[in-house]
Amino acid sequence: MILKRTCGYKIVQKWLAAKDRKPFLFQEQAWQEILHGKSGLVNAPTGYGKTYSIFLGAVIQFINAHPKNYLTKKSSGLQLLWITPLRALGKDIGRAMEEVISSIGMQWNIGIRNGDTSMSERQKQKKNMPEVLIITPESLHLLLAQKDYPLNFKQLKIIAVDEWHELLGSKRGVQVELAVSRLIGLRNKEINREFIKPEKPNTFSMVSVWGISATIGNLEEAKNVLLSPLSLSSNHTNRVDNHGKDFKTPIITAAYKKKIEIVSIIPDEIEKYPWAGHLGIKLADKILPVIYSNNSTLIFINTRGMSERWYQELLTIAPDLAGNIALHHGSIERQLRLWVEDALHAGTLAAVVCTSSLDLGVDFRPVETVIQVGSPKGVARFLQRAGRSGHQPGATSRIWFLPTHSLKLLEAAALKEAIAISLIESRQPFLLCFDVLLQYLCTLAVSDGFYPDEIFEEIRATHCYADIKREEWQQVLQFITAGGVALQQYDDFKKVEIIDGLYKITGRRMAMRHRMHIGTIVSASMLKVKFISGGYIGVIEEYFISKLKAGDVFTLAGRKLEFLMIKEMTVLVKKSNASKSIVPSWDGGRMPLSANLGQMLRKKLDEVADLETALKQDKELIALKPLFDLQKKLSKVPKASELLIEHIETKDGFHLFVYPFEGRLVHEAMAALLTFRIGRITPITFSFAMNDYGFELLSDQPIPLDDANVYELFSEENLFDDIQKSVNASEMARRKFRDIAVVGGLIFQGMPGEYVKQKHLQSSASLLFNVFSEYEPGNLLLRQAYNEVMEQQMDEPRLRNMLQRVQKSTIIITFPGRLTPFCFPIKVDSMRENMTSEKLEDRVRKMQEQLGK
Repeated sequence: MILKRTCGYKIVQKWLAAKDRKPFLFQEQAWQEILHGKSGLVNAPTGYGKTYSIFLGAVIQFINAHPKNYLTKKSSGLQLLWITPLRALGKDIGRAMEEVISSIGMQWNIGIRNGDTSMSERQKQKKNMPEVLIITPESLHLLLAQKDYPLNFKQLKIIAVDEWHELLGSKRGVQVELAVSRLIGLRNKEINREFIKPEKPNTFSMVSVWGISATIGNLEEAKNVLLSPLSLSSNHTNRVDNHGKDFKTPIITAAYKKKIEIVSIIPDEIEKYPWAGHLGIKLADKILPVIYSNNSTLIFINTRGMSERWYQELLTIAPDLAGNIALHHGSIERQLRLWVEDALHAGTLAAVVCTSSLDLGVDFRPVETVIQVGSPKGVARFLQRAGRSGHQPGATSRIWFLPTHSLKLLEAAALKEAIAISLIESRQPFLLCFDVLLQYLCTLAVSDGFYPDEIFEEIRATHCYADIKREEWQQVLQFITAGGVALQQYDDFKKVEIIDGLYKITGRRMAMRHRMHIGTIVSASMLKVKFISGGYIGVIEEYFISKLKAGDVFTLAGRKLEFLMIKEMTVLVKKSNASKSIVPSWDGGRMPLSANLGQMLRKKLDEVADLETALKQDKELIALKPLFDLQKKLSKVPKASELLIEHIETKDGFHLFVYPFEGRLVHEAMAALLTFRIGRITPITFSFAMNDYGFELLSDQPIPLDDANVYELFSEENLFDDIQKSVNASEMARRKFRDIAVVGGLIFQGMPGEYVKQKHLQSSASLLFNVFSEYEPGNLLLRQAYNEVMEQQMDEPRLRNMLQRVQKSTIIITFPGRLTPFCFPIKVDSMRENMTSEKLEDRVRKMQEQLGK
């Protein structure tokens, strides 16, 4: 079928022409592939119409199938399932789709289903599925938990997974893999059941699967992970097997280079002894001209706590912005967040201070510029945020980089070059997530039940479970039916019954409990925050609020609130006019530096060694020249092929500073590893601190590291065993096991309104961890906990790569007489835990004055 000859294409082209638009070539390529029943992945810059590349393909396909009655045909069943990672995206995508449908005059309904969807709307969808359903991975699994769920997908033609790069490399991505395998399996089952007559050729259409992704380093792998379940389809025209072998599934890339303008905000004076956190807020006045000269600006802050501080600071230094500036992050009350998003669409806000809650592809056309405060930690995230501005084809995305301390300017220079050479991070897919598999099997058992042999083939067709062994599968089945080896005496773990070979959950209480906790996002326990006089403000972490006393003042949603009490699951507060307040801390606020950005930082240091070359190119490096000059005078600026180690003695003790530039996770693991290996040389105790650039070991005695043993200490030999011994691996695994136990359904988190404290969840998980360790050491969830500690918390693969690089490098050991510009921010970080922010600032100022003398 030739696309441009079809009636569907002509109708869509007419709609575009009425809006003075033309389809892009990549969109037409995607539409053509969809008409041929193919699957694939679309990759295009932000603002170039990735959504239309799939959605309009579904519209064209439907019109071509119903040329005479496409305008009058109602209740056609679900045609397009649109999976999106964020609730916030659903509303915007639905708005864009409804505009198309109403303009053409079709009778399609666009439905949205997520945690915010009302019960009445869900019942309406159950009776009559919309033609397009925009849904999150969790809500899709809830659909699979309904009785007779296959009927919802009987007419399904296309599964589209939006922002696939965000889902890949997470357990939510694994949820998508499993759901796609089930939907492909259902369609395959229908074909085999209804069209087995030899005289009648099999013309039943397969479901097409399409991913929509921004640019990442492993696009081909990303496509193959998503399309892996197509190996189930014996008659599909372009299959992918579950080991990634490609059967002609295309990646359709828009051949348009997004123009990005990156401007660094240079402090008036470069601190030669920088430290994290304080500089950014002092440069707040520098961004006021940016806000005033643009109609709308997004200000990205890495943590919720700092976004609260920035919002207050901007209102303090520019009171005229009151009413024209807003705050947006995940802990703010939903209605307020929606109001902010609508105001951005309408162009009525001058600026919004936000976190990653506005990272993804919501189309805020009025946004003219973006400000990134501090390190984005990765090239892909920086590009994503830059793309929030200039969100139209051909428009330039403008992003300002504001450093939170002087050395962050080095990152700005590194980001510019990484973007210029398209050095974008990869997203590594997860493998053998047994907790997600346990949850998924119970989801199927809650609805119509499942037959193990049938589901085993579907599961093995996914990338995540391609290498699952039969004995592991049997362990999983034994666990959901009998509690496994260790828990077979407890009825609560015997969830699934076997009825004539069908695995099914028959108990209503068990089914209800399971449906309530479908999902893989395990976060810290959150409490609602309300005024005692009435009015909902947002949510706060239990861990933070538990440290407050009555009368303490904290900041949330841009307001200063006085803490009164906790009643049930609600924090009661009143407004406060206090001049000072505590900024909330949220768990997981510190992301590690990506490997790609670390690589570019080391490359930039190479240029610093040859400053004449660097000074011609990067204004950031020009600004940092006084800092680099002092670093060279006291120690050395390492090249990319060198590892710098500094021995420094102060009144605090003996310091060892190491600068691999590999991110805080790798540095934390390396510090623990080095501590263990040095401890084998001589009995010695350490404390350690780290940032994204390096780490510190501090002892009360000289540290025995020198030219004779340094390469041995940084060897990858016996790495796995040494890491296990160097950290309390079992305690880390115990903590990780809590999340795994929650996802896998071993721990019940409570009914709605119940207050289950985090420490109670942890104690329940610890009890199970101990039972498995003692009575079932081969337990799959136990194994997964240790694997996740090594691969995610310790980042063992990246640590190994670093050690291999160091073995090929020149290790330079220096003995500066005092603290250096490179080590100063690490030293300050080590002091944070024991001081208030005011005391820390006073102490740092005195240290800077003494070092300056």
